[in-house]
Amino acid sequence: MTTSRISGFYNMTIEERRQKLADAAALTPPDLGAWTSGGISAEAADHMIENVVGMHSLPLGIALNFMVNGKDVLVPMTLEEPSVVAGASFMAKLARAGGGYQATTTDPLMIGQMQVINVTNLNEAKLKIYEKKAELLAEADSIDPILKKFGGGARDLEVRIFNDSPIGGFLVVHLIYDVRDAMGANAVNTACERLAPKIEAITGGKVHLRILSNLADRRIARARCTIPVKSLAFDNFSGEQVRDGIIAAYAFAAVDPYRAATHNKGIMNGVDSVVIATGNDWRAIEAGAHAYAVKNGHYTSLSTWGKDSEGNLVGTLEMPMAVGIVGGATKVHPAAQAAVKLMGVKTANELAEIIVSVGLAQNMAALRALATEGIQRGHMSLHARQVAIAAGASGDLVEKVAAQMVVEKVVRIDRAEEILKSL
Repeated sequence: MTTSRISGFYNMTIEERRQKLADAAALTPPDLGAWTSGGISAEAADHMIENVVGMHSLPLGIALNFMVNGKDVLVPMTLEEPSVVAGASFMAKLARAGGGYQATTTDPLMIGQMQVINVTNLNEAKLKIYEKKAELLAEADSIDPILKKFGGGARDLEVRIFNDSPIGGFLVVHLIYDVRDAMGANAVNTACERLAPKIEAITGGKVHLRILSNLADRRIARARCTIPVKSLAFDNFSGEQVRDGIIAAYAFAAVDPYRAATHNKGIMNGVDSVVIATGNDWRAIEAGAHAYAVKNGHYTSLSTWGKDSEGNLVGTLEMPMAVGIVGGATKVHPAAQAAVKLMGVKTANELAEIIVSVGLAQNMAALRALATEGIQRGHMSLHARQVAIAAGASGDLVEKVAAQMVVEKVVRIDRAEEILKSL
């Protein structure tokens, strides 16, 4: 049974941490080896993208303490920013007192778009498409027998009219497609390509663009947590002060897009890092999240924070989550495979539920810091190490230089160089 509560993990050596993960999630030496080497060779990378010249590595950390839908999970996070893994882990620890994170997902429905131009009568063409809807869905449903075998396939067809574009009026046909445990881009794009000639024959127009939409608002992941107010107290801050400070910080993001952009970036710190670790398309997730944040006409917070009848802090997060565990880099990248194995997920929906929970945890970590001691204290303490290394420190000197800068509250490379020289 996996446990996400590993005492003293932060103070262990890298080898000791790997052994703890092996014990907790039955990881094999090859699984761990993928993380040691960075996952793939330059030769393997040469088959993934064009003009390969080498590899570029990012740190892989493990977020602890997460309980999602009653199940403990160790969460791999890949990113370069300090304090994110620690912040998410600590918030997950606080959330355990309230039962952890409760998460749900909708069916994995993706949208394929077909732009139909050069149509004489848009309203007539729209109705003609709907008249042939069953035929079109049957055609799309026959394209991928493997996907259909696992319960996926075409689900619906929608037609939209745009009258006031820079090129005049045109139609957009949406194919709603269940992609099961895949991210779905290839399946949806293939289906749109297949339907294009039939759409042209029906409308008398020309299908121009035919491509998946990254605004996956039919494929939503939701998470919530309840933090007992007494668990929020620390140092000189009462639980009520911390709770009210977090709620007030959320209110700022809810009404001001300048604040909401940074607020949502904090959510994506958690989301993207798990998406990257599992070999999924983080650019698609980012695009969908920010488009979803403006669905009501103004850019706002993806999360909400408030209190329940007992005064406990309650957080929620809802956002599109188009991730997969089959196909793409997730299946060909050994490090991504090890990340999926570590979490023990069996479906793309399970992965999405973990990711949205991590996003909510990281959001709370940022709000808690902002609302109390300020974002710089914890963040800059960790950032000081990077500055020390940039100044030329190595070995034990990294911690010594960083510690001195933190004491002085001056974290700059020129000061790091001075301290290093004195040591």
